[in-house]
Amino acid sequence: MEELQTSLCAIDGETLMDMPLALPRFCVGGLLPQGLSILGGAPKIGKSWLVLDLCVRIAKGEPIWNLDTIPGTTLYLCLEDPLHRVQQRLACVTDEAPANAYFATVAGSLADDLEAQILSFLREHPDTVLIAVDTFQMVRGNNGEPTYGSDYQEMQKLKRIADSQRISILLVHHLRKQGDRDPINKLSGTTGISGAADAIFVLEKDERRTDVAKLICTGRDIEYRELQLQFSKGSCTWELLSDSRDSPENLLPGEMTAFLNFIKDAGCFSGGNSDLADAFNRHSGLNVNPKSLKQMMNRWRIPLQEQGITFRSYRSNTQRLVDVEYIPPVTKVTQVTQRSGP
Repeated sequence: MEELQTSLCAIDGETLMDMPLALPRFCVGGLLPQGLSILGGAPKIGKSWLVLDLCVRIAKGEPIWNLDTIPGTTLYLCLEDPLHRVQQRLACVTDEAPANAYFATVAGSLADDLEAQILSFLREHPDTVLIAVDTFQMVRGNNGEPTYGSDYQEMQKLKRIADSQRISILLVHHLRKQGDRDPINKLSGTTGISGAADAIFVLEKDERRTDVAKLICTGRDIEYRELQLQFSKGSCTWELLSDSRDSPENLLPGEMTAFLNFIKDAGCFSGGNSDLADAFNRHSGLNVNPKSLKQMMNRWRIPLQEQGITFRSYRSNTQRLVDVEYIPPVTKVTQVTQRSGP
C-alpha cells in the first residue's frame, strides 16, 4: 500500500533566493511563455487568423512583430472549421507551409480523450513548442452551468500538460457580451478561467468595421503591454503598428539601466553586496544602498537576463556574496532543446 506523505516539502527563503532555477521558455520572445495562455476576442474579429499565422511562423522559426520565436513543431486544433477552410487560410498566410506545422479539425474533450491525444502527439513530436486550441469551448467536458470550480479544474488539466512538458498551450476563447472596463473580465465564463491562466491576451477593436485592433497582454511571466495591430487583407495577417513596451515608461528603471551599463563596462563582479553597491555607486554617481540594489536586481531579474546580465547569490562562511556576469545576448534563437517523452 502506498504510504501517504504527511509532511510538506518546504524550502526556506534564503535557499530559494539562491537556487539557479530554469526560467520559463518563450516560444515568442517576451510575449508567449510556456504554460497555459488564453486569447480572447469577439466572434469574427480575427483570432483564428492570428493563431494560424503564429503557428506557421513558430514552425518556421520566423519572427513575429519583431519578436524572435523558438522554432519547433506546432499543433493547431482548429475545431470550428472544416479542413478545406483551413487549407484556404493556410494558402493565404504562407506560400510554403512547413512540414512541422500540424492541423486537426476533430479532437476529444477534456471529459474523455483530449489529454491522452495531446500526450500521444507529444510522444510522436517531442520538439513541439506550441499547441493551439480553437476554441476552448469545443473541448470543454462540463455541459452544465459553469462554476468557478469546474472552470478552474478544466483549465488545470491543460496547464498540467503545459507545465510538465514545458510547452505553450494557447486557448482561443470568446468574450462575454456585457461590457467591462477591465478587458480581462470580458472573458466568457467565471474567473476560474482567467485565474488558472499563466498569460491572457485580449484582441479588441474600437469599431467593428476597422482593420485596426489592440492586443492587450498580461500574465505571470510577462509585463503588461499593448500591441496596436492592423489586419492586412493582402497577407491575411495581423501586422504591428506600435508596441507600448517601446515607450520610455515601460523600460527598465533608471537605477537598473545604470546597473546594466556598470556591468557591461566591468564585464563581471564578485564580492559582497556592500562591495557591489559601492562599486556601482562610484560608476553611476548614484547613492543606492546594498539592500535596495539587491531588491531591484531580483525584481528586474528577467529583463536584466534578456540584456545579458546574470547573477547568483550565495553564502560563504557568514558573508553574503554575489557573482554578476555580462554575456552579450544572442540576437536569435536557432534551436530548441528536445524534450524527453511524456
